[in-house]
Amino acid sequence: MKIEIVSGIWPPDVGGPASHAPELAAWLRGRGHGVEALVTADAPPAVEPYPVRWVSRSLPVGVRHAEVVRRLAARASRADVVYATSMLGRSAAASALARTPLVVKVTSDPAFERARRRGVVGGAVDDFQRAPGGAAVSSLRAVRNLALRRAAHVVCPSSFMAELVVSWGVSDDRVSVLPNPAPLPEEAAPAELPDRPALVFAGRLTPAKDLAVLLRALAFLPDGTLTIVGDGAERAPLEQLRAEVGLEERVRFLGALPRAQVLGLMAAADAVVLSSAWENFPHGLVEALAMGTPVIATRVGGVPEIVVDGLNGLLVEPGNAGAFAAAIEALLSDAPLRARLRAAAASSVARFQQDAVYGRLEQILDAAAG
Repeated sequence: MKIEIVSGIWPPDVGGPASHAPELAAWLRGRGHGVEALVTADAPPAVEPYPVRWVSRSLPVGVRHAEVVRRLAARASRADVVYATSMLGRSAAASALARTPLVVKVTSDPAFERARRRGVVGGAVDDFQRAPGGAAVSSLRAVRNLALRRAAHVVCPSSFMAELVVSWGVSDDRVSVLPNPAPLPEEAAPAELPDRPALVFAGRLTPAKDLAVLLRALAFLPDGTLTIVGDGAERAPLEQLRAEVGLEERVRFLGALPRAQVLGLMAAADAVVLSSAWENFPHGLVEALAMGTPVIATRVGGVPEIVVDGLNGLLVEPGNAGAFAAAIEALLSDAPLRARLRAAAASSVARFQQDAVYGRLEQILDAAAG
């Protein structure tokens, strides 16, 4: 097959798609398929042994969207199938113009994400599904549903997300649950963390990650350091909050790092933390557990499909800095608990073996391509 992969982020960006998409491309090439990618980026993306074309995020929004559709339609016309990990509407439009089958990976509700960015709605994605919302929300939902009707198949990393997609009108025979595969421990580069106990967060710095809760939680505790890996629009406000709560000596921002370094930091941590207000199936948690590191995360979206409270990590309710602080203290002060969670971490994600996950996706792409 000739496969065109679409991704909104790409190395050196940090985040699930930036790990998953290049890894998938390499696996597919190893299977003998032709692979190309179209991505958006702030600067030229990492060089790969196949064409990776990019559209700058610095372009005005309308221009950027039009350029993605134009370039993707041209590439898709020479592909057997398009696999879009993001940019749902643009991928649907481009694949329709090219008359090329489309398989999409849905990791969030794009209507909810846009409505929240515009300040139209707040709350959680679950609440959004029941909210009337008015004309603005109705139009966003209509665009989302129209784009999904163009897809030959929809892949979701979690059962939680798959149920949402079916509730939007996509028939369940066109929806598959397919998590991202877990990395191997040998993929991690050796890393050291400066002080103990050491916590690590890795991901994009966006409002949905609710990192302010994490900083406030750490401020409740007398010790413990936090290393934040990744970049995004929230970095400056978070750095300001760090100063306000007196954490300049305990919290450091490293920006975006190569994946091997991120995995190394996860492996070296006492715990990997995630304070998100909303998540689908955060791949960073799978990566942390695969490195043998327990996690502390909020009980949102598909997180409980990865983290079993008390088995491989601890779960807390979102938006509660006090509860998050208590979970951090419980883990860091209880050596037997920490050892038990660490012992169960890697085996708890063994089911996300790469060949099994990508082999199933290969079957889906092949069926869509006809």
